[in-house]
Amino acid sequence: MELELEIKQKKFQSEYHKASVNLLYTSSWLNGKNAKFFKKYGVSPQQFNILRILRGQHPNPAKINLLMERMLDKMSNASRLVDKLNEKGFTERKICPDDRRACDVIISGKGLDLLERIDKNIETLNREVKTITIKEAKELNRILDKLRG
Repeated sequence: MELELEIKQKKFQSEYHKASVNLLYTSSWLNGKNAKFFKKYGVSPQQFNILRILRGQHPNPAKINLLMERMLDKMSNASRLVDKLNEKGFTERKICPDDRRACDVIISGKGLDLLERIDKNIETLNREVKTITIKEAKELNRILDKLRG
């Protein structure tokens, strides 16, 4: 559906302004779809992102700083997210032997099992963007990369 109809706004200052609003609106729409999908698994999209990073590091531990660097949502509190994942048994957190102020975080077997279950159903989430062709998706990716510089 066209942005103008979605947000009931007929005019924009410019096409650049419309593109900016459209990106924000679409991001919010996609975030809502993600939140609904991951809620079924008892995690937030940000927690899922942490688990995926930890799986990529596995069997090596990761420091909180590494998680913050790699997270999609740079505004998330990685330490708090790890605490919540720890409470659910999806991660293990240990004091780093080299630096007692730092923590090593590792994904648990339960966390790996959760990601395996999610992986089996992730295509239902990807269905939201499959309304465009592969060629259009490549062009969108090119444009978004260019926008970020």
